[in-house]
Amino acid sequence: MAKKKKVSPGNIAQNKKAFHDYFIEERFEAGLALTGWEVKSLRAGKAQLTDSYVLLKDGEAWLLGSHVMPLQTISTHVVADPDRTRKLLLHKRELSKLYGAVQQKGYACVALSLYWKKHLVKCEIALVKGKKDYDKRHTEKEKDANREIQRAFRKEQR
Repeated sequence: MAKKKKVSPGNIAQNKKAFHDYFIEERFEAGLALTGWEVKSLRAGKAQLTDSYVLLKDGEAWLLGSHVMPLQTISTHVVADPDRTRKLLLHKRELSKLYGAVQQKGYACVALSLYWKKHLVKCEIALVKGKKDYDKRHTEKEKDANREIQRAFRKEQR
């Protein structure tokens, strides 16, 4: 039986694919403009960030590609769109910094995680640079080597 992964109580969803596909250059914390049913779904942990990214347009940031699954118990008069575009709330200087960096070749902006900060939902976004295939293989080799070292270290302590 597989071990259950430990998830911090404030963590809602993570984009693990982003850590595999990109070098993380700089991280930002952004608020999210959500509707009521989305907050209820996030409390239930029904969110997915795989393949989500940030679009910078008209001096605003938008989260695209995120999926918030609607609960069965939401009101019948609400038309729930799980893949809708959500607005990210950032300061002007953060937006200008992101916009300037994304204009450079090779840089992109992706969402890394959704989490609770007190009673608010926050999105951790990052300025990233794409990895080549050989970079991904090198990272995997490093992880495997570190894992073997940890195993050997634990055996030595027994």
